[in-house]
Amino acid sequence: MAEQFSFSQNEIKRLAKAAQAAGSQDSSKLSCDLWQACRIAARAGMEQLATRIAAKAEWEQLVLPPEQKALLRQITDQVAQRNRVYDTWGFREKMNRGLGINALFAGESGTGKTMAAEVIANELQLDLFRIDLSAVVNKYIGETEKNLRKLFDAAEDSGAILFFDEADALFGKRSEVKDSHDRYANIEINYLLQRMESYRGLAILATNMKSALDKAFMRRLRFIVDFPIPGIEERKEIWRKVFPPDTPVDQVLDYQRLAALNMTGGSIQNVALNAAFLAAQDGGRVTMPLVLNAARTELRKWSVPRKNRIFAGWMRRRQNEH
Repeated sequence: MAEQFSFSQNEIKRLAKAAQAAGSQDSSKLSCDLWQACRIAARAGMEQLATRIAAKAEWEQLVLPPEQKALLRQITDQVAQRNRVYDTWGFREKMNRGLGINALFAGESGTGKTMAAEVIANELQLDLFRIDLSAVVNKYIGETEKNLRKLFDAAEDSGAILFFDEADALFGKRSEVKDSHDRYANIEINYLLQRMESYRGLAILATNMKSALDKAFMRRLRFIVDFPIPGIEERKEIWRKVFPPDTPVDQVLDYQRLAALNMTGGSIQNVALNAAFLAAQDGGRVTMPLVLNAARTELRKWSVPRKNRIFAGWMRRRQNEH
């Protein structure tokens, strides 16, 4: 706790008294209560600068190829063991930069980037904060750096995991200097590079435009995890896991046929939720026709007109079969 959180002596005494007042006699339970109390007390400064994500996802819910899952577990292990390696084993004395653990999650929308960040935060029992770019970036010279300084300083005190969603908007390529605006924009990116390297916690960048990121960031990232569009087998597994255990699901749902729909995990989640609402409205169970109806609505959002007609015909044939 001393390595993870930054509290004054008075704050430590207050937190310890509050945990003792809870009356827990078990040492492991007391340690868990103290950890949670520290998390709650430390997040106050961050909640004014970023949005906290309630991390509920677990490893079993994450459907990814083995290589990507192995990388995510490696990230989790490095965060958990960083103090032993840096301090106990002496790496901090030999290194003066690059001690921060940072990762890039790259992939199309809905492929599981945010869920993966939740899984890591849940495993480590740390708070996860999504950075609101509108609250950070400022058109006035020098203000963006000030906002970033506040953000990273608060994150250092809280030990939180930073999640920069759509990071290409903030970590874009540095441009050729043609006027003063370009020069100050490049200064902002250089400042970000420095803070990313010095930040002692975990910073995750998520983007669906990997090529738009500055190459200097790419070189200094410790991990790059590519989130692919799920294949048929992955989609089938997602369909099997998408409905909560308490949802009344018809036993004859054809997961193999649903997996034939070229959807990301996020789209499948939307379909499952819409199908559940349709079932609740009918007062019955989630059936294949209801799922197909919800899938048609989802596909209309992003399909081009010709594809809409193809999928609509496919849906009608499937509904007739059922």
